[in-house]
Amino acid sequence: MSAAATATSVQVRVASPADTPLILQFIKDLAAYERLAHEVEASEADIRRDLFGENPRAFCDIAEVDGKPVGFALWFYSYSTFRGRAGIYLEDLFVKPEARGSGAGKALLRRLAQRCVEADLGRLEWSVLDWNKPSIEFYDSLGAMTKEGWTVRRLYGDALNQLAES
Repeated sequence: MSAAATATSVQVRVASPADTPLILQFIKDLAAYERLAHEVEASEADIRRDLFGENPRAFCDIAEVDGKPVGFALWFYSYSTFRGRAGIYLEDLFVKPEARGSGAGKALLRRLAQRCVEADLGRLEWSVLDWNKPSIEFYDSLGAMTKEGWTVRRLYGDALNQLAES
């Protein structure tokens, strides 16, 4: 697929349980791109439980070009106390290298922006690795802002368990 492919050939659809193996593969592909493949612990059972189970914790859209899956956006609802409304946090956005420039990434973000507008949500937010210049330039071209002065913090594994038990 070339950059000459048009955005009109891109379709975005809501993921279904049958997409579970595809979603996990996209997660692994993204992790490899981000040089974090060693951190992937997710399984198909995890994806099936959290996206398609009784109480979904996250949601996923799949971008297709000519009926072939080329990317995904995995997201969940967040809340801004300052804005007084919910928003969407985009956990992962990935488009296969051969499909970049097809409009798939923009189509996935457009669909999330539409969800925000339709549901009167306050914002669409995500993180990007500071070395990922192509993605940063893409996000800048859409008008996304950098949150200056903020540092992401995370507890997991032993530290999370220790705090919970203290």
